[in-house]
Amino acid sequence: MKIGAIYNLEGSQSTLDLPSSLGARLAVDEINALGGIDGRRVELLLCDGESDPARVRLCAEELAEENVSAFVGLSDTDMVMAAAPVAAGAGIPFVTSGATSPRLAEEHDGLFLACFGDDVQAAAGAERAFEMGFSTCALLVEGDMEFARLLAGYFRERYQDLGGAIIVEALVNGSDQAGLGRAVGGAGPDMIYLAAGPDSAGAIVEAIRGAGIDVPVFGGDSLDSPELRRAGTGWIVFSAHSLLDEASSRSGPFFRAYQAKYGHPPENAFAALGYDAVKLLAEAIDRAGSDDPVAIREALQETSGFEGVTGDISYEGGRRVPKKGVTMISTNDGVLEDSVVVTPELPF
Repeated sequence: MKIGAIYNLEGSQSTLDLPSSLGARLAVDEINALGGIDGRRVELLLCDGESDPARVRLCAEELAEENVSAFVGLSDTDMVMAAAPVAAGAGIPFVTSGATSPRLAEEHDGLFLACFGDDVQAAAGAERAFEMGFSTCALLVEGDMEFARLLAGYFRERYQDLGGAIIVEALVNGSDQAGLGRAVGGAGPDMIYLAAGPDSAGAIVEAIRGAGIDVPVFGGDSLDSPELRRAGTGWIVFSAHSLLDEASSRSGPFFRAYQAKYGHPPENAFAALGYDAVKLLAEAIDRAGSDDPVAIREALQETSGFEGVTGDISYEGGRRVPKKGVTMISTNDGVLEDSVVVTPELPF
């Protein structure tokens, strides 16, 4: 039984995709150790997209030719947009482990999210910021990235709906400390919301701190990175798919199994998303009683109450984006301060 996996093991997306691929491999190992699915072993055919949309599309085409029963993987909207048309054209269901745009499921037939949507994580960030008393904000956006533009738009809408004021909005990169100092420092916001990709978020935060700006930096799941859990990063608050804790009844077994297999703890919650995506697929295939892609898609759509490491997954009312809580994690110079699960009310 073949599952096609596309992950970017090198390049700008590897911070998220490499851990996710390791989580997916762990899930397959566990499934096969228990006898596979209906007595059949699962084979994970992994293709490296190299953080290049053209290569990602080629991976999808090659895996479709291998007659995989389903696709899994990827953690970025632009990357999924390269692969999803191929999967849809071949009639093969696709569970993206970490790409968070809710539009993906609307625009691409047979595509499911194992993660929450950007609308949910942005709203959770806005609600948490307002709850903490931050009523003015500088919104910084990496403008050439679909994920960042969508995240910023959803955050803006919810934050303003709550009564917050965005007093600065700017397109940014990680090299212009002087420009950030002028744009943000002079305005004096209570906080910054940074909508940026995982490869550039660290450099932008470094530029913010280098410009002498010490207000808290909020952001999405792309800030769930070891690069931002170190001295000098200051106060960071970001949305995560889970707080992986060895002592947790939900995430502890995964944490320990991952550490035993790879010799180190999970790098971030994307490791758990890769694991959940494969386990979700396996559960749907088992219910379908078949490795036929059409039957798997129907079983996925009927998923209700799947208990994952990153939360429960149900696809309600024909939607293919699960309603999941968002773990808002606060760190100061890399040290965990607190975590709060927020399930926002969406006005969108």
